[in-house]
Amino acid sequence: MFAFLLCARIMMNDNKIDMVEWRYLLSGGMPVQQLANPAVSWLSERAWQDILGLSTLESFSNLAQSFPEHLEGFKKIFDSSQPHREPLPGAWDVMLDSFQKLLVLRCLRADCLIQGLQDFVTAELGQRFIEPQTSDLSVVFTESSSSTPLIFVLSPGTDPAADLYKFADVMQFSKKMSAISLGQGQGPWAESMMHDAMERGHWVFFQNCHLAPSWMPTLVRLIENINPLKVHENFRLWLTSLPSNKFPVSVLQKGSKMTIEPPRGIKANLQKTYMSLTNDFLSSSTKVSDFKSLLLSLCLFHGIALERRKFGPLGFNIPYEFTDGNLNICISQLKMFLDEYQDIPYKVLKYTAGEINYGGRVTDDWDRRCLLSVLEDFYCPAVLSSDHVYSASGVYRQIDTKLDIKGYLAYIRGLPINDTPEIFGLHDNANISFAQNEAFALLEAVVRLQPRATSAGGKTLEEEIVAGIVEKIPPPFDVEEVMEKYPVLYEESMNTVLIQEVIRYNKLLEVICLSLRDIVKALKGSVVMSSALELMARSLFNNVVPDMWKAKAYPSLKPLASWVSDLLQRINFLQRWISNGIPPAFWISGFFFPQAFLTGTLQNYARRSGTSIDTIGFDFEVLVKSVSEITEIPDTGCYIHGLFLEGARWDNKAGQLTESRPKELYTQMAVIRLIPKPNRKPPASGIFVCPIYKTLTRAGTLSTTGHSTNYVISLELPTRHTQRHWIKRGVALICALDY
Repeated sequence: MFAFLLCARIMMNDNKIDMVEWRYLLSGGMPVQQLANPAVSWLSERAWQDILGLSTLESFSNLAQSFPEHLEGFKKIFDSSQPHREPLPGAWDVMLDSFQKLLVLRCLRADCLIQGLQDFVTAELGQRFIEPQTSDLSVVFTESSSSTPLIFVLSPGTDPAADLYKFADVMQFSKKMSAISLGQGQGPWAESMMHDAMERGHWVFFQNCHLAPSWMPTLVRLIENINPLKVHENFRLWLTSLPSNKFPVSVLQKGSKMTIEPPRGIKANLQKTYMSLTNDFLSSSTKVSDFKSLLLSLCLFHGIALERRKFGPLGFNIPYEFTDGNLNICISQLKMFLDEYQDIPYKVLKYTAGEINYGGRVTDDWDRRCLLSVLEDFYCPAVLSSDHVYSASGVYRQIDTKLDIKGYLAYIRGLPINDTPEIFGLHDNANISFAQNEAFALLEAVVRLQPRATSAGGKTLEEEIVAGIVEKIPPPFDVEEVMEKYPVLYEESMNTVLIQEVIRYNKLLEVICLSLRDIVKALKGSVVMSSALELMARSLFNNVVPDMWKAKAYPSLKPLASWVSDLLQRINFLQRWISNGIPPAFWISGFFFPQAFLTGTLQNYARRSGTSIDTIGFDFEVLVKSVSEITEIPDTGCYIHGLFLEGARWDNKAGQLTESRPKELYTQMAVIRLIPKPNRKPPASGIFVCPIYKTLTRAGTLSTTGHSTNYVISLELPTRHTQRHWIKRGVALICALDY
């Protein structure tokens, strides 16, 4: 990221990068014209909207119109394994420079944008700017002095202490180094330790500075008072801290900073574990062969549990920090249970690992379901077979238990450095999701570092954006008129749902209208620009929804342009309901609070049938009909539409879940009928219990209503595969995407 920023800044100073194009790369754009997608079969709606947004830029004004002419050329880029190196079709390859080509890559294949940025930096600055720097302590030490603190910025899962102790040994300072872990009450002891070391020319190592924020001002004073002429030349101050806003900026600016990344991938994790084991330990069990087989299984499970995090919500809703401690206690218990029981107690092993040692860290029920499903593959009788394979390709497999540690390490060294999604039980598309998320995270980080700018004509970009939004936002609903037309009735709970939704949307519309009016005045200088309005202006500039709107809005991950369009669609959904009566099919994504709508559906049935609402559950039926074909309200229950499937797709002909197509990350779900039934028992097999979430982050918190801020309800979808297959795939239904 730093190399790319450096390269871009140099080119901006030479006027080689247009600022409007730079802004598009970072934040995307807002489509002005709406043209039909010319390649629905392979081009996603997100990509086409991005192309329409790019077409608003001067150099790309003809891109959307010329796209159908060059479909084959663009499809070649889309299908390529190296799209960042493919030439653009037609005249576009000559017309656009290397930076402008990155904008087209962002639209078509955002998952390869980072590789594109690397090639861009290499071409402009040279290969050495993208090569990773090795953290050689001797180099850092040589460049330091007695008045320069040496700071380790910690990453989760790393501890540089061992590396520093080894380096101290090499430098013959192991007996001249004092270490202390900072925390409550350790300040005075650390201060006297530092004074002593400055006089005697020793090293001082203060660990976990982030845990002692109250002592940081003292540390600043101590460092500022170091006089290079009076302090021993061999004195060095070593510090470690997690990234924290409590850490003094002056110390960061003065010091030499290093960071060490933890080992990435299953191979690195297996290597780390097996290098810490001995042959004596492997042969100390009463069931040596079984112990070796299950130990390899357990270590693979540990690596998978750690590495699933990189796939975001497809892996786990919440990224858990599993540690070596979790693995070590499981290894001890595995050995103990094998020695104590005559038969292998798989149930006990699965419970202790899945529910206690690893499961104890898991706070989300759907994540626990996933963890236990993964564990089923690794703690089972099948893994004792020497020809057992953990992945379809056979790359990850069980090996001969007669081998010693060297044999196991030789097998581990033969494993791929980069893990394929198959070992995690995920679809190949998961790698695309991971790469896309990584690219957008990098762009978001760059956005946060950007200064504000003005557009031609002296009018700020914020003013132009505000004017565009003001034109579109409708006035609030007339609540009294809606209540008059749809009064609160015992027989029709949907009237109450509608009124509640109208009130919620009105609060949001009032905040939007008021803040837009205030910011126009502030930008013109009529009123003082408050800190809240300053933050709002920055958000508008970066194509992000302002925080003051988010506070009154429904959960959404969409950028500002898409968020406004989505809001207008939601308003239209309610307006049609008010004008035309209860719709035959409900757009569930359009509800501010969909749980209230679901409760209303159950309440209607309960009141009509005289059944207690506590005993009623939903039965599910996926329809072959499209939304446009549904013209009548069902006798019981309701039809819902507007959901998206992630991790799988719905096969309308077969009427069941099936595997995703390549590069198709999300697919539209068919219309679903929710049928209330009293004392319903779910089917034992042939279905996948699929959760519905409001947004792609999936993780939510428990709100004051007792509902999750993200999870809505779970549906039962027919399938030929086992439940575990789709659980490991990370399949879920999503109300709204992030574009």
